[in-house]
Amino acid sequence: MIPSKRPARRRRRPVLYRGEEEELARLLLRPCFPADDEMLLIAGFDAFDRLLCIEHAEGDRSGRCVIPPPIWRAALGAMPAQILLAHNHPSGIARPSDADIATTRECARFLAPLGIALSDHMIFTAEGHFSFWRAGLL
Repeated sequence: MIPSKRPARRRRRPVLYRGEEEELARLLLRPCFPADDEMLLIAGFDAFDRLLCIEHAEGDRSGRCVIPPPIWRAALGAMPAQILLAHNHPSGIARPSDADIATTRECARFLAPLGIALSDHMIFTAEGHFSFWRAGLL
């Protein structure tokens, strides 16, 4: 009798092929952001990297984006395998603030028990974008 071999566990890869990050940013995400107001997008992808949903939350009077429960419910209702966060900094400075870093960590901790990966958090400015994944902050 031949012993059965268990298939090797595969590591989950990020939502994007990293060569496609620029195209996703340029074609899909960048056009969604207003020039003067801060906005946050939550994009949900399935296990085959297909876009399932894009939800958005607008910044409050302080300019800080808070993700209200209805936005999370809508995004999670699409049953994503992975979530990508993206928001803009109308100030033109793509560097993440302490609040951006804390929010990213909180979102990753929130999604992990649900079996959903936070694949990236991108910050957009008029001149380009910052990727938490690329910077090693995820």
